Amino acid sequence: MNTVEKKLSMLHRDAQKDYMRIGRGVVKSIFRPMQPADFKNAYLPVSQKQGEALREIIIKNNFKEIVEFGTSFGISTIYLADGARETNGKVVSTELIESKAARAGENIKDAGLSDFVEILVGDAMQTLKDHSSPIDFLFLDGWKDLYLPLFKMLEPNFHSGTMIYADNMDMAGTQPYAAYLSEKRNSYSTEIIHGGIAYLSSVY
Repeated sequence: MNTVEKKLSMLHRDAQKDYMRIGRGVVKSIFRPMQPADFKNAYLPVSQKQGEALREIIIKNNFKEIVEFGTSFGISTIYLADGARETNGKVVSTELIESKAARAGENIKDAGLSDFVEILVGDAMQTLKDHSSPIDFLFLDGWKDLYLPLFKMLEPNFHSGTMIYADNMDMAGTQPYAAYLSEKRNSYSTEIIHGGIAYLSSVY
């Protein structure tokens, strides 16, 4: 087992303990809707199967310019960066909560992948608004209400062959994004994967 595999194994174990402790997500208050800060101590990771699929997509397509929305504690980022290492690429990841970004940075460093990741801290609509590089692969896994506006903001950076993986498409807040892809089916081909929880789209 190499350094990346050891770190991911440990993080998945910690995430499973977290899942058992608080359940899937944070219980919604009857007094207010959930906010990103409610999840500041929650892992919210991709599964090992999903992570390996992300890595494989990057390597298979020789993707180099990778953008991630929603670093959390860095589990998905490690999978993405491990793929980017194989293609001599780079992951630009963005995380709203500073303490999570710091933990993610430590985890990525422990996995030996810091050279392949840049973490931006803050609202993704701000941290990525000046992103001007072509995007080969976009991973959407942050606040669900932002999937569509972030996608539209980054759309000018897509090219023929760009792929977009959107996780948690079974959750509230993702419907506008799904509807937009349906409306733009002449521009994007979309496959529903992992038992309906994720969309994988490609630019024609």
